[in-house]
Amino acid sequence: MKVLVVDDDVVSRMVLMHLIDSCGKFDIVEAEDGADAWRQLEDGLRPAICFCDLRMPRLSGMELLQRVKGHAELNTMPFVLVTSANDKDTVQEATNAGAAGYIVKPFQAEQVRVHLVNFLDQAASGYDHHAEDPAATLRRLGINAERLLVYLSGFQNQLTVATGDLEALLAKGQQQEAQARVERLHAGCVTLGLDGAAAVLKSLAPGKLSNEAVQAVLADVVRAVIHQSGLIRQSGAA
Repeated sequence: MKVLVVDDDVVSRMVLMHLIDSCGKFDIVEAEDGADAWRQLEDGLRPAICFCDLRMPRLSGMELLQRVKGHAELNTMPFVLVTSANDKDTVQEATNAGAAGYIVKPFQAEQVRVHLVNFLDQAASGYDHHAEDPAATLRRLGINAERLLVYLSGFQNQLTVATGDLEALLAKGQQQEAQARVERLHAGCVTLGLDGAAAVLKSLAPGKLSNEAVQAVLADVVRAVIHQSGLIRQSGAA
């Protein structure tokens, strides 16, 4: 399975390729910038997923995303932005334009893995993506599919921030504050109909939170968000 990595910074590109390679057996194709990536795509390259830096010369990540979404054969390809932490407004714009998500520099392996999980052997993970039918969620919340995707994207961003915040809280032994944060994330899962994710958050023992357990659970919740977003897009409702 082909994975396209687009980044004009050679070191960042190599680090990302290494992390992807550590997640499983993938055929990784690299592009030095957006223009190079678009040339390869026009020449017939059909990757299963693309990881693309946001800020590049010649053709930016946003511009490449727009071209991909406007191409009949490429518009269903998951497009993951690679960005810095201060690009959140642009990331939100890109998410509204159809980006599947984003990862933040400096890279962490789990950030990369969650975007590849649908291409790995999910039977090995043992995780159940059980969730409310998206149509039922739309009726319950009284919103359309486009709005639900925005909510899911916002929740994914919240989870990304919570990953670092919870690690810091637990390192300081602040169990009560960490538990309150977990409970807010649980409420978000319930609101968005992510039943399996809500259950796995509920399984964390109050007062006995460990960073290892919390990080593993948050990774599962991110997978659930990505999975549910994919279902909505596949349905053609958004």
